[in-house]
Amino acid sequence: MSEKAFSGSILRVFEARAKPGYADSLAKKFATTSVDVVRNQPGNQGHFFGRSDLNAVKARFGDDWKSSFLPPGYSELIEECSVKHFALRTDWHSGE
Repeated sequence: MSEKAFSGSILRVFEARAKPGYADSLAKKFATTSVDVVRNQPGNQGHFFGRSDLNAVKARFGDDWKSSFLPPGYSELIEECSVKHFALRTDWHSGE
């Protein structure tokens, strides 16, 4: 696809696996140094840092974790919605 033909948003995902015993240190570094890489840059709509934990998702949403959850007041505004969960692969590289 040519760059000129693309008119949607881009989600840039960086995934890293911390060395054993360094998960908390890495999370702290992301929250400081990495934020400075994207903060106030043109086109940046925000950032977040998370840890993959399907058990946490299931604990929050229970047996309906595969269904969309709409807080009160949203159903009047939304025609259709869905929720998707992605388990990102870490063994694939784009070569770029």
